[in-house]
Parts: sequence; C-alpha cells; structure tokens
Amino acid sequence: MTINLKAPTCPTREQRANGINAFNGKATELVELAKNGQLRGCERDFQQNSGCLLNFYLTVRVATIRNSVMIVHAPVGCSAPAALYREVFRRLWTSMNQVADFDFHWLTTNINERDVIYGAADKLRFAIEEAERRHSPEAIFIMTSCASGIIGEDIEGLVSEAQPKSKAILVPIHCEGIRSKIIQTGYDAFWHGILKYLVREPQKKQNDLINVASMLSYTWQDRLEMTRLLGKIGLRPNFVPEFATVEAFRSMSEAALTAPVCPTYTDYLSRGLEQEFGVPYFLYPSPIGIANTDEWLRIIGQMTGKEKEVEKLIKEERAIWLPQMDQIRAGFEEVKKRNNGEFRIMGSLGQGRLVTQTPFFHELGVSTPVALCQDFDELLLEDIEALINRVGDFDIIVNTFQAAEVAHTARKYDPDMILSCPFQGSAYKREKGMTRIHALRGDGRRWSGQAGYAGAVACGNFLLQATHNRSFQNTMMAKTGDPYKPWWYQQANPHYFHRKEAIG
Repeated sequence: MTINLKAPTCPTREQRANGINAFNGKATELVELAKNGQLRGCERDFQQNSGCLLNFYLTVRVATIRNSVMIVHAPVGCSAPAALYREVFRRLWTSMNQVADFDFHWLTTNINERDVIYGAADKLRFAIEEAERRHSPEAIFIMTSCASGIIGEDIEGLVSEAQPKSKAILVPIHCEGIRSKIIQTGYDAFWHGILKYLVREPQKKQNDLINVASMLSYTWQDRLEMTRLLGKIGLRPNFVPEFATVEAFRSMSEAALTAPVCPTYTDYLSRGLEQEFGVPYFLYPSPIGIANTDEWLRIIGQMTGKEKEVEKLIKEERAIWLPQMDQIRAGFEEVKKRNNGEFRIMGSLGQGRLVTQTPFFHELGVSTPVALCQDFDELLLEDIEALINRVGDFDIIVNTFQAAEVAHTARKYDPDMILSCPFQGSAYKREKGMTRIHALRGDGRRWSGQAGYAGAVACGNFLLQATHNRSFQNTMMAKTGDPYKPWWYQQANPHYFHRKEAIG
C-alpha cells in the first residue's frame, strides 16, 4: 500500500482495507470471505449508536498535545467532547504524585446556519490568528467536521494562505464524521496530517529511540512498564499522541523503528514513516500477555541489534513474573472446579484487542467462546489466521457500539464473565460475572495495567478478583429493568435489523 501525502487526506478504511462494521459467524468464515474478496459491509435498518471520526476520542487526544492549539472547525457542539479530558485524565496526576497540568487549549469556529450557506473560511482565519495571539503555539491542529465537509471548505487552500503568516505549523486533519463508518479512518486521517505537515526530515538518527503510538485504552501504567522494559536494553520510547510535545512528533523520522501497542491504530503511521523516512516497523504482536511480550521484545531486539540484551531481559523477567502468573492460573482452576470445570470469557473490542486479548485468555487457562470486534478490515488478516491456528476457531461478532446486538450475544452465549465498556450497554445487567475490558489512559492505579509482564499479572489478578465480587451485578439485577423485549432474545441472529440483501 502506498501512502499518498500529496492528497489532502487518507482513503477511508473501507477503500483501502475493505473495512466492515457488521458480521456474525466463525472467525474462519470471516477470514475466508476476506481472502476470497467476498467480504462487504451492510446497512442497519435500526441503529442505536455510532462513532464519529472527529469526536470518538480524537479531539480529546489531540487536545493533550503539548505546545499546540486545536481548532475544531465545526458547530460549537462538536468541540464539547474535548472537555472529556477532565474525566479521562484527572486521576492520572494525583495517582502518579505529579503536579496537575491541564494546560490544554482548543477553539471552535462555531459554524452556524449562515456559514453553511456562505462559508466559514473567515472564521477559521480568525481562529488561527486568535490561537497565535493567545497561546503562541508550535503547532495548530485544524479539525474538520461534517459541516465543513458538506459546504466544501477549502482547508488546504486556506492553510497555504495562512501558513506564511503563522509562526505555528498548521496541521489540517480531515476527520469529517460523514466520511466513513469505520472509526479507524479518523485515526488514519490524524496520522496523514502528522506525516504530511509535522514530521520533519531526520536531522540525525537516534538509534535508541522507539516510536510507540498507543490507544487511549492503554494506561499510564502500561507506559511505565514499556519504558521500564525498553530502558533495560538501552532504548527509549517516543510515546504519541497523548501528552507528546510537538517536537516528539517532528522527530519520529529519526527513530530506530516503530513498535505496536495497537496494530490497527499504528498501521497508517508505521507505513508512512517507513515509506517517507525509512523507519522500519512491525505490527504484531503487541506486548499483551507473557508470550506476546517475549515476542514483542525479540522483534525489537532483532531490529535494533540487541538480541543478546533482550534474551537476558526475558530470562530475568520470566523469573519474576511467571510464578505470579502460575498463581493466577491456579486461582482460575479453583474457579473452574466450582463451575463445572470451565470458565468462559467474552471480551475484545477493537481488532488490536482481538489478536492480543484472545491468546492472553488462553494463558490464563480460560476459554473464549465468542469475541467482539467493533470493526474489521484486511490489515490484520494474516495475524488473525495465525491466531486461529494458535487457539482454535471461535465465534466472532463485528459490532460498532450496538448495545442491543451485544446484549443478544451475551444472552445467547451466557459466558461466565463479560468484559464490556459503556458503549456496549445492557450487557452489564446479568447474574454472572461482569467487569471492564480496559481502563483509560488517566487510570494510574497499578491494577489498570495490561502491557508487558507487569501488565499481564495486573490484568490477570484483576480478572480473577472480578470472579469473587458480584455486588455490581446484584445491584443491576435488583435496580434496573431489561431494556429489550423477550422477542429480541429469541431471534437467531443479533443482526436481525441488517438489510439482508447487503450482507456478505
């Protein structure tokens, strides 16, 4: 795949990777359809929710970039989710004993009805000037919206006109919500803007620097663990995007390689850095679970000439953490004895978690009857095939925040524990086990970790603990009603409301 940085933005995930957001069946069937070119999306006649390319965690992440200002070129309501940073990050600084520093800046052009008719370019020019006057940033990120896309605002032309007058680097991000049904398109658009406007030609090679772009759902503890492991072999992580400086983005071209935490989130950036600046990369595995962390470190060692250091590190770390993992597995064996000899977990969320979380469950000694995936494309096809060969076939439902479909799947499979998040709605109401899939970046508590050896133990202990406490489920059962009628659960397929002629 060639990345065209002469274009204003990236292609959609539907265009470049045949992305879909609905499927129900075996993982082997999904892979076979994709390999044969028969995979295609479908429309929902009834949809409870959807994700916005601009506001599904994109604004809240861009707003945290140091020395920068974010301008949301949209109606004022489209900038409101940026305020989520207080909820996402406020616990971080107190839990890490650091001084609170929420000096984030963003503006909105407040597009209104008149602007939709006559254009809002003057408002955007003024916002750029105002951002410079108020904050003297090193970069200004211009986030487009459905409204600016519909009226055909010439963002590139305006940026070309304004850049010579601006000390800040202007970075347009084409994240109009109407562009794509696949949320990952928004992240690709962000990386396209970063690659096109911000990353500079390397001034020097930093052979100890590793680019690590991670999702919001990997926490500060995960950053600490990856920093610790890489530091033991003489390497430094360059974490982006949250809390990164503008210089951190500019210097990504100088790194030794780009390593994944979430492979689909890292994909566009990794390919672009290699194509434009010769920075090598790999996409799988991510450092989730003991075996995958071993492999993640080994690939980094091979690509940086530190194979001996990595093998020494793995030996030392395994001596520390494997006994603790054995204790966790023993705990799950006790749970299985009380549960007819099995314990089944329904988890995953994005494609990255699908290919990392599923083998981690097997490391814990539990099974996975079905996995949820918010979207699917062909970028990780080989890795999903390898996963099936590793753990066996399993059912999969591709689902983008449709709570009714998740509730149907939860009732159908009735697993012993469901890992969920707020976007998945009523799966919370059940008599059996229930807990979160992940914490968010701002959760600095030790038990929020998932990555590396410490994260494997922290996550394993968290899941084991969740098998012993049912107070939340009991409260939900007693205090809330079921939001769906019995007929809904009697349907054979959770995709009841999909247009049959469009299903691949």
